[in-house]
Amino acid sequence: MRSKLSPARLLPSDPAVRAIAEQLYESVAKLPIISPHGHVDPSLLVENKPFANPAELFIYFDHYVTRLLHAAGHSLEDLGKGTNTDPRKSWNILCSNWHLLAGTASGYWLTHEFATLFGIDETPSAENSSRLYGLIATELLEPRMLPRALFEEFNIEFLATTDDPCDDLANHQILAQDATFKGRVVPTFRPDSYLDPRVKNWVANVDRLLATAKIGERNYAGFIEALEKRRAYFLANGAVSSDHGVYEPYTTILSIDRATELFGQALAGTIGANDARDFAGHMLSEMARMSTNDGLVMTIHAGVMRNHSSKTLANYGPDTGHDIPVRAEFTNNLRPLLEAYGMHPNLTVILFSLDETSWSREVAPLAGFYPSVRVGAPWWFLDAPDSATRFREATTEIVGFYRGSGFIDDTRAFLSIPARHDMSRRVDSAFLARLVSEGRITMEQAEKIAVDLVVAVPKAAFKL
Repeated sequence: MRSKLSPARLLPSDPAVRAIAEQLYESVAKLPIISPHGHVDPSLLVENKPFANPAELFIYFDHYVTRLLHAAGHSLEDLGKGTNTDPRKSWNILCSNWHLLAGTASGYWLTHEFATLFGIDETPSAENSSRLYGLIATELLEPRMLPRALFEEFNIEFLATTDDPCDDLANHQILAQDATFKGRVVPTFRPDSYLDPRVKNWVANVDRLLATAKIGERNYAGFIEALEKRRAYFLANGAVSSDHGVYEPYTTILSIDRATELFGQALAGTIGANDARDFAGHMLSEMARMSTNDGLVMTIHAGVMRNHSSKTLANYGPDTGHDIPVRAEFTNNLRPLLEAYGMHPNLTVILFSLDETSWSREVAPLAGFYPSVRVGAPWWFLDAPDSATRFREATTEIVGFYRGSGFIDDTRAFLSIPARHDMSRRVDSAFLARLVSEGRITMEQAEKIAVDLVVAVPKAAFKL
């Protein structure tokens, strides 16, 4: 069965509207990729080694894929989470169950990658699994498939990684100093494990942070100083943002005395649940305060329960496909932070929500008043064609096109980056074409907006 890519994929079915969308898409199709939030390991580009095999490349680290196959009854052990996983077996599971991905973002991206990178124009199946594995494995040995060559072929202008505050950022320094490497790769300050005393091993994390920052005092003042020093280190190494993945975007502002008291209780293991929540909410506000000083853009990813399956977490660890969206509330939760810092000219807070009901109800209205607030693009479960269209419909009438973040691919799967950005450009072209056809904006406006959504908007949002 053949599965050739349609040149008009994701564009409107109405011929007249499609013609407009095709013209808009053509104007942005080859623009550089700006990826200001993602999870690609920078060592991939430093080491520049061939990818190991098709299963490791397309299955093992793609939680979108493994979770659906796991839901169909296949063990995570067979999908790359075990110590002796057979890559050919994993690959055969994917190909034999390809129908499970029909209509999903994963199926769309993988089809795009197979076609554009390997010339595969047939639908994976149990029958062709072995042949496709061999074809891809052979191609992965070609120089054109090395990570740096692909980085250049993908036309990536800017790529941000996600990094622990204690990371020495050696890989980023190597890339920054390498005159032969084209493009800009920067770290992102991700302090979740240090801000919330409810996190496993929080005390050990705090001690490591203090040691890394060379702070001798094990107290709240030293903790704050350590965070500020590590932010400065990240800034010196090119960072433009801090990232905060939270169950709820709860904020509060404590007095120094109260924060000091709760910090001590947290270290002693005697802090109560409500006080722990307050301390975490205070620290999220502290990140905003620090951003008013150092200028790091603050991205808040809210509305997810991490590690929903305790058994899976115990057996395979985090980031194994069982993080589940929850309802998110922003208006009341963020008010203390915004009351204190929301008008500060040096602060940018980008709000990402897995609860799409909050897009029009709270996130867009907040971004439509506070100069510091921007609307984060659909991410994770929602960075898919239909979700992205719903996002435009939910937010555009409230804040227009220029109060957003630009597209965020949020991926560990390096080869999927161009597929994801191409999807976004097609969806936006389709949406703009509809507005043009309905007489709501002019073609001249649409052409400018289409380009700005790819270039100017993300650059403004992340102060590039």
